[in-house]
Amino acid sequence: MDFLIAVILGVVLGITEFLPISSLGHSIVLEAFLGFPRTVVLAGSDAIKHARDALALFIQLGAVLAVIVYYFRDLVGLLGRLPSDPKARRLFGNLIIAFLPIAFLGFFFNHEIKSTFFSPWVVAVSLILGGIVFLVVESRKARPVTVTNLEEIPWHKALWVGIAQIFALIPGVSRSGATIIGGLLVGLERKVVANFSFLLFIPTLGAAAGFELFKAVKGKTLDHALWPFFLLAAAVGFIVSLGVIRWLMKYISTHNFKVFGYYRIGAGLVIGTLLLMGVAR
Repeated sequence: MDFLIAVILGVVLGITEFLPISSLGHSIVLEAFLGFPRTVVLAGSDAIKHARDALALFIQLGAVLAVIVYYFRDLVGLLGRLPSDPKARRLFGNLIIAFLPIAFLGFFFNHEIKSTFFSPWVVAVSLILGGIVFLVVESRKARPVTVTNLEEIPWHKALWVGIAQIFALIPGVSRSGATIIGGLLVGLERKVVANFSFLLFIPTLGAAAGFELFKAVKGKTLDHALWPFFLLAAAVGFIVSLGVIRWLMKYISTHNFKVFGYYRIGAGLVIGTLLLMGVAR
């Protein structure tokens, strides 16, 4: 049964990692609803939580790999141009600037954030509130677009995107949702902010997943019997994420993000109702 759950989670989280509907929120809720893990009994009161955190962690690594594969040529070209091209250095520097706020808070307040916000109820509320924000932003008079080139983003606007990303530390908010809304509010063109958001996933999710994996290995909280499920979920997440990135980049060229706002509100209401019915455990 756990193999099937790993595939389901790999598909769902591979989709939600890049759509602005919160992969972390879906992870917390789905693992609680599906009761992962079922077939392996671990020792210790926190064993189930460690197993669920590790599964989400491996799927995130698969998503990071998908971004690297999708942008591989661009990344190679960017690195090759760094010594001689000011625009390449600006983009590279902007990614660092946008990464720093969430890196600082995530590193120093990781335990407090997890103990306070990681619950299905927080996910439900965050999905609803985030959906309302999407609808409000997309319903307002269009803000003037001031940046239409990825390599011409001013550093202060990159910082704003990074500050917006901080809210993604709360499950249900969504990294892509927070960064995209933040970018739109400061005048970045949709495709520009989407590309910047996805590139920002590499240091953000890569560092977060790597740090959590290091802690899990060092603390010996990973049950080796669960590794096949983790690797299967990561592989599925990678394949699905790659397809979702390609689809979303085409979608945003002709559509706004209202549909994701409606989805978030609906999903939040459904999750809240199921929680009240006692479905999750």
